[in-house]
Amino acid sequence: MKRIFLLTILFLIIFACNDSTQPLKTNVVATVQDQSLTKDEVELSIPKGLSGVDSIAAVDNFVKNWIVEQLLYDVAKRNTTSQQKEINQLVENYKKSLILNLYQEMLINERLSPEITDLETRTFYDENKERFKLDKNIIKGLFLKIPIDAPNLNQIREWYKSTNERSLENIEKYSIQNASVYDYFYDKWVDFDEVMDKIPIHVSDPISFLKEKKNIEISDSSFVYFLNIKETLLIGNVAPYEFAEPTIRELLINQKRLKFIKSIEEDLYNDALRKGVIQYSPDIAVAEKKLN
Repeated sequence: MKRIFLLTILFLIIFACNDSTQPLKTNVVATVQDQSLTKDEVELSIPKGLSGVDSIAAVDNFVKNWIVEQLLYDVAKRNTTSQQKEINQLVENYKKSLILNLYQEMLINERLSPEITDLETRTFYDENKERFKLDKNIIKGLFLKIPIDAPNLNQIREWYKSTNERSLENIEKYSIQNASVYDYFYDKWVDFDEVMDKIPIHVSDPISFLKEKKNIEISDSSFVYFLNIKETLLIGNVAPYEFAEPTIRELLINQKRLKFIKSIEEDLYNDALRKGVIQYSPDIAVAEKKLN
């Protein structure tokens, strides 16, 4: 209620300061030429939860910016009349592009199944492995971030270096109560840099680091960070299938979409030819016969 009261006061101030001789409509805050800004539009522009003072400032800023934009647009229109034909063409091209893209998406959603089988992705990978060279270092392993005052840290120091089932069970049970972060990725490849972003250490030479280090323990004033690296694949190697699979799936989906749209275009073109909708000039018709 307080918010509405404050906005109403501001609207009255705006009305009083408007030196236009034309009266404003009930729901209109301001007008510039033939453009009007309504109270509803202003209300929608103001974030929820602002204090009374902040609401007034936000409304004032929004209204002023709207007015300035209208004034600039009016000046711009008057000073670009010589380019109006070009502007209209750009607008028409943009409109055409929006409509075409919307229609294509409708066709794809209605008629095309986006599913790609595992056999398709695996076959593509096997036939194109050289296309999937790693541009990042990847690892498999385990990462823990534990408060420095957590109990039994010496046990964690033993467990995190081991991949046997008993150690992993102990780590999981311990982490439920004590770990701030527990990332288990022995079964999948992850970006080494993304893991290291969680650890307060700078690695200037990742390749040398990965060749030398398998177990890492770093601490700061609040936490102890444990990283066990089980496997490593360096930049330049062929990415393993499971790491490349999401990229391959997206690639195949895009290819499928493009092929589908191309077939729609061809069908549309051939149907128009059969119905005589397309009329070529004599010169182009002769050239086409020679090409064929």
